[in-house]
Amino acid sequence: MSGILIFSAVTITLALLFYSVGAWAERFSKFLKTWHVVTFWLGFIFDVTGTVAMHFISDNPFDLSDPHTLTGQIALWLMLAHATWATRVIRKDDLRLRKRFHRYSLVVWCIWLIPYISGMFLGMTG
Repeated sequence: MSGILIFSAVTITLALLFYSVGAWAERFSKFLKTWHVVTFWLGFIFDVTGTVAMHFISDNPFDLSDPHTLTGQIALWLMLAHATWATRVIRKDDLRLRKRFHRYSLVVWCIWLIPYISGMFLGMTG
């Protein structure tokens, strides 16, 4: 296994860890906190890092006709929108918005799992 593949797998798994902790902690608390937003951003940064690294070893990087690439791109854009929106909600400090925000986090997290799981499957099957 190449070093860049290991690096990619580790960073994308760190993305899973941070994004999962943030989304589920927010869900359980039913209130958006600053540290949740930090975990969303860390998850996004690790996912982008791992994705870029994967593109260096891919035969067809950015081929949106590939379902894994397409769902991965959708997930990244949703993560970016989600983290940006969470940041704006925290900055506004609107209690009503902070209490309702958790409804969307798990939706984005579930969508993000699609390319994560398909990437694992593709990695195991070659």
